Amino acid sequence: MKKIISTSEAPAAIGPYSQGVRVGSIIFYSGQIPLDPKTGQVVSGGIDVQTRRVMENIGGLLKAEGLNYDNVAKTTIFLASMGDFQTVNEIYGSYFKQAPPARSTVQAGALPKNVGIEIEVIAVADGNADRSVADTSG
Repeated sequence: MKKIISTSEAPAAIGPYSQGVRVGSIIFYSGQIPLDPKTGQVVSGGIDVQTRRVMENIGGLLKAEGLNYDNVAKTTIFLASMGDFQTVNEIYGSYFKQAPPARSTVQAGALPKNVGIEIEVIAVADGNADRSVADTSG
């Protein structure tokens, strides 16, 4: 059974998708672009401003389920230009002080509303994320 997550702490969906979907303890969040949640408009500024806005939007989504950045298990970063990687990486890293999530970063041909960045997140809501996996092969 899935639970749809919706919050005013992050931009409203601009298409036929949910801000997030929870299935058990796993939460799949839709990609966030640098939209101001209050106005629904793209923030003005360079990739640094855009990255911070995206990360704050993700924070709002996490907060809606009582989570924080420590609950993030996997992210995917989509960049319009890999030339922005270093700046994005520095800002992104400031949100994950210890035990950062698994991550993929790809250059996309184009992103919605011609923004420079989009990030999608998978989070875990309970403490099971840090349990070791036992070898049961025999």
